[in-house]
Amino acid sequence: MKLRRSTKATKSRKHKKVLGTSIEERPKSIETREEFGHWEIDTVLGHKSNDDALLTLVERKTRRKIIRRIPSKTAPAVTDSLQDIFTGIPDMRNTFKSITADNGSEFSELSEQGKGLGIDVYFSHPYASWERGTNERHNGLIRRFIKKGQPIHSYTNECIEEVENWMNTLPRKILEYQTPAEKFAKLVDCVA
Repeated sequence: MKLRRSTKATKSRKHKKVLGTSIEERPKSIETREEFGHWEIDTVLGHKSNDDALLTLVERKTRRKIIRRIPSKTAPAVTDSLQDIFTGIPDMRNTFKSITADNGSEFSELSEQGKGLGIDVYFSHPYASWERGTNERHNGLIRRFIKKGQPIHSYTNECIEEVENWMNTLPRKILEYQTPAEKFAKLVDCVA
């Protein structure tokens, strides 16, 4: 019988897209959620056309979620939105120690922005969503309210704020039935 084996040799890509430091170099304390101030970032699309998108950030230890509407899924839109978030947080250096992102083109300017602000930026492997599982899980919770295929611009800013508020006031068993907002506030007070 003929065996079905691939006769083509596998090649590694010469021109891999390297946006920054790999997740493999991320300290173990971030992985184990021992330390406060480490975030995961992602974008959520509603409709595949040139529509608004949602920029989502989740703090790994407290599960605190930040959701912001951005005009498009582009690097400048993400950079501008992050800058607005950073200026709105009083003790930004202790609140944002690191950010882990995927290899999407919208995060191509994240490393440079992180260097300028003193934030470590790590990038997960391609097609490895489990490496940023907290953010993926929370994006799934967003889909309860903002359905896939529905344009983001059809939702008001108040609706998006309500979704963020609901997620941050939902008691979690993993947080000993505290809400992410309560846990986040306690740790921010401890750091400050």
